[in-house]
Amino acid sequence: MLDQILDRNVDTNSKPMTREFFANVYSYMFAALAITGVIAWYMGSDIDNVIFMFNERGLSPMGYLVMFAPVLVVLAIQFGYSRLSMPVLLFLFVLYSVLLGVSLSSIFLIYSIGSIASTFFITAGTFGAMAVLGYTTKTDLSKFGSIMYMLFIGIFIASLVNMFMQSDSLSWIISFVGIFVFTGLTAWEMQRLKYIASDPSLDGASRSKLALIGGLQLYILFINLFLSLLRILGSRE
Repeated sequence: MLDQILDRNVDTNSKPMTREFFANVYSYMFAALAITGVIAWYMGSDIDNVIFMFNERGLSPMGYLVMFAPVLVVLAIQFGYSRLSMPVLLFLFVLYSVLLGVSLSSIFLIYSIGSIASTFFITAGTFGAMAVLGYTTKTDLSKFGSIMYMLFIGIFIASLVNMFMQSDSLSWIISFVGIFVFTGLTAWEMQRLKYIASDPSLDGASRSKLALIGGLQLYILFINLFLSLLRILGSRE
């Protein structure tokens, strides 16, 4: 559906409609970041809260479940949003934010609060700059986005492999490539959302769902960019 929308000749001067759409997109994004941040901080503030995720060999079976559960939820949202009702999508969106908060709680046990905070602000600045670039550029980023998504799939597979290899060198490579990929995808996603926002043929229900999906996409990109930067810039406890 998203690709069909992009193929239409839409009016990119529909400013009120575009502003309302992006207000909803960023509301979802910021709400998800807040939920994830609070859950991660609470769970990571005491090792007893996260001990169930680990055993003497590393991640416990419950730990693997916590790590992969968000992936299953986001796949359900991405592939089922056209059939699911808005309340169900919103529930899955909040569930994903909570689960990701639990899975990210260990960063508060690994990195200092100061480095987490400074990396967050660096991420916010980088993300904001790329979002503005993607929204304002006249260059068609569609082919660029396709390349970035192929690289993203490569990063995802490499990250899964490295969960078992535990290679510091591979982790650094993934992090540096990830910064490039996630900043590029941010610009591409913003351009795509601009065209979706200005499509006058979308009804209210479709616009609401697409705003949620857009907020989810930007939230995921922000989190991944933050984690890539944290692995490089973060000071370990």
